[in-house]
Parts: sequence; structure tokens; C-alpha cells
Amino acid sequence: MEDYRININYAKALFLVAAETGQLEPVNADMRLVRQVCIENHILNVVMANPVIREDKKVAILNDLYAERVCRVTSLFLTFVVKKRRAINLKGIADAFIDLYRSNHNIVLSKLVTAVDPDSATLDAVRQAVGEHTHMEVELEHTVDPSILGGFSVSFNNNMYDARLSSQMAKLRKEFSKNVYESKL
Repeated sequence: MEDYRININYAKALFLVAAETGQLEPVNADMRLVRQVCIENHILNVVMANPVIREDKKVAILNDLYAERVCRVTSLFLTFVVKKRRAINLKGIADAFIDLYRSNHNIVLSKLVTAVDPDSATLDAVRQAVGEHTHMEVELEHTVDPSILGGFSVSFNNNMYDARLSSQMAKLRKEFSKNVYESKL
């Protein structure tokens, strides 16, 4: 719970500074980049979490990674986070900032899981259906999971529509395991 508060407070501070300076769109793109790098690079996370490594070394690492790729507001913010010894929270802060951006711009995150890679018309249909249901702009994340055998599942705003073949087969298996015609005597 404490990390959540830290993440949201730092994200709010960055959001306010970015809005004041008119840099909201570039900072949003930068935070998505920071989030992606934190997800993909385990060694960076270990280095940022290590209290033995000095702050100036961590700042130098972040400058090497992001100096050419992020705006000045983001660069200064990353330095600030390291100086405040919150470098371990970089991914969480980036996630919280992206959530703030979405809520401020009336965007809902929707996750689609399918057994095969769908075409663009299918993705557009899912975006439109979720958009009509939520009355918001839809940001769609798609993943392919062959273990669901067929069908799809869509989740957004704590709602889930489950049309996976694997879950329907599990329901049938459960129903057939009950023998409703056999006498219980």
C-alpha cells in the first residue's frame, strides 16, 4: 500500500508540472518508454533497487538510457526521483502517470485475449463495442494465448466478457460431472 501512495504522489507531481509547461503529450510518451524499459530490463531494476550503488551512478545510467529520447521535464524528473531514493519505484510511477493521463483524457484501457492473431477489422469492432459501452475512447491491448483454444475475452473497467472456448468447456465438464438423473437414495 505504501508503494502505491509513493507512486501516485510522484505521478501527480509530474502530471501537474507537465500540464503547466504544456509538455503533457511528450511526458506521456516518455513515461510509456520508461515503463517499457523497466518491464524488459531486469538488470536495470536490480541496479535501481540496490542501495549500495551511489545516486550519481544511477543518474548517469538513466541519462545514458534516456538523455536523447526524452524531453527535459522527464529527464529532470528522473534525476529528482533518483535523488529522493525512489528509483526502485520508476515502473510504478510510470504506471500511475499513464493511469492519470488516461483518466484525464477520458480513455479506458481494454485488454483483449484471443487464441489467434485477429485482423484489424476485428480489433476495430472490439474498440467500437467497448467505446459504445463505456462512452470513452478505447486504448486496446491485445495478447495471443493459444491455451484458450478459441474465442476471446475482453476486460475493461473491472468488467470482463468471457467467450473463451476453454472456460465454456470447463463449465460443461462441471455440469456433466453432476448426475441429475441418478437417484440420491
